Amino acid sequence: MANLAGDHGLDLRLMRILNVLMDECSVSRTATILGQSQPSISLSLKRLREILGDPLLVRSGVRLIPTEKGLRIRGQVARILQDIDALADSGESFDPAHYNRRFRVYAANCLGTFFMPRIAELVRREAPMMPLDFCSIPEESEIFSELESGKLDLVIGNWPTPRDYLRFAPLLETDIVLVMRNDHPLAGRHRIGLEDYLTLDHLSPTPHTSPAISPIDGQLAQLDVKRNIAMSVAEFTLVPHMLERTDLVFTSSRPFAEQMALSGKFTIVAAPEELAKMSFYTLWHERSHLSPGNQWFRKLLRRVAQEISEFDTVPSSETSPEPIRLD
Repeated sequence: MANLAGDHGLDLRLMRILNVLMDECSVSRTATILGQSQPSISLSLKRLREILGDPLLVRSGVRLIPTEKGLRIRGQVARILQDIDALADSGESFDPAHYNRRFRVYAANCLGTFFMPRIAELVRREAPMMPLDFCSIPEESEIFSELESGKLDLVIGNWPTPRDYLRFAPLLETDIVLVMRNDHPLAGRHRIGLEDYLTLDHLSPTPHTSPAISPIDGQLAQLDVKRNIAMSVAEFTLVPHMLERTDLVFTSSRPFAEQMALSGKFTIVAAPEELAKMSFYTLWHERSHLSPGNQWFRKLLRRVAQEISEFDTVPSSETSPEPIRLD
């Protein structure tokens, strides 16, 4: 994003973070309000201190309080942001019923059976003239260029580390479980420990060479361990058929697993505790951040996420991430 003035680096995103920090006097509460991690807000505060040449917030016992300069610029920042928001507000109302631009979305495959049909239902009801494409991107590295060029409007992802140069909003979280055929030797277990998990033969929708876009292999890589992917498939629709005829196990989100288990042919077993949760989020480019159609679609996604009772929803503020810490 271009600087507001000179080469000091004070851009609009940092000003919005500063505005909330001055109101809340707390890194953790600011992170919650903006939907970012505490390390991300801490890194932004560090950058703001460098740019403005002042601590801005200092410790007073267990609290943070603004410095004199922090108090002095607080009102200035708020007024600047109000003026910028006024420029962006065209005053035109957006009516999804008459929106006819083609919208292209990349969504993680394991959302297919329980999430994407509800999106399709709402789009057909509320924006019946909008053509919608759920498309696939073969390489994670292509996502930025596709979003930048406008060939892609939005991404619903679940890999461990989303790109920090894209807009980001948390969407939902779910448990991670294993799916296996009913007569699998481990089908009677309540949970499988990590040591046993690593000895199993796994079926995966992504090759073992792509941990960057695998929510499972990415988490395992952070634990410095690796599972044995005995077989990979390109289509999620093949997973049930493969599990039915083999002793392979499949690791996925609980809602997707429960959809498979409805057939009565499969057992669900809790994954190792070390795998924690699977997080889903939306990503989009700065170029489409203020697009009325993109804004409407992002709100629609949050509505769908909140309807899914199996998920614990997370704050949905729309921001740009980073990582690091302080407060």
